[in-house]
Amino acid sequence: MIHPDPNTLYPIEGVTRTCYLKNVITSPQIIVGDYTYYDDPVDIYNFERNVLYLFEFMGDKLIIGKFCQIATGVWFIMNGGNHAMDGVSAYPFKVMGKSWATAPVNVTSKGDTVIGNDVWIGNGVTFMQGITVGDGAIIGTNSLVTKNVEPYTIVGGNPAKPIRKRFDDETIAFLLQLAWWNWPVEKITKHLDAIINADFKTLKSLNY
Repeated sequence: MIHPDPNTLYPIEGVTRTCYLKNVITSPQIIVGDYTYYDDPVDIYNFERNVLYLFEFMGDKLIIGKFCQIATGVWFIMNGGNHAMDGVSAYPFKVMGKSWATAPVNVTSKGDTVIGNDVWIGNGVTFMQGITVGDGAIIGTNSLVTKNVEPYTIVGGNPAKPIRKRFDDETIAFLLQLAWWNWPVEKITKHLDAIINADFKTLKSLNY
């Protein structure tokens, strides 16, 4: 059986607006899992340009899991975009010229930004620094995400707020334990019907 190759740039034949995202990333501070895709009708390389203020000296990372679905115009504001507010000036001296390169880093990092597995992110979403989005979450179009998002939760708005959970708590716990995105691709392909159609009877019968 033939399976999709996650190292392919364009997964859809003849379509160049959709890419497997990990194959366009150049920054070592951005880590993307297999089969996560990004769609952009202008330029797929816009994704990395939309990860703002990702400075090496801050040490933070953008970590995106497997099988995520990322629409056009998604923005990530990283820790280098923070401005210190406890000094006399909020001006970011350290990054604004070589002669100030030895200025102290007086901005507190909020940590890595982490997007879980199988997360659907709608058009124009903006993530603030240090956000964690749980597996299976859905982020509505044009949302501003300022707080962590629980697994399998739909959020939306500015700021983004929970709309509803996709499943009950028991089912969510099962799905997080199942972690189908970590299966070998052969196993995923074999059980696509159960995954797509939420056939929990079949999924629970599998030796995962």
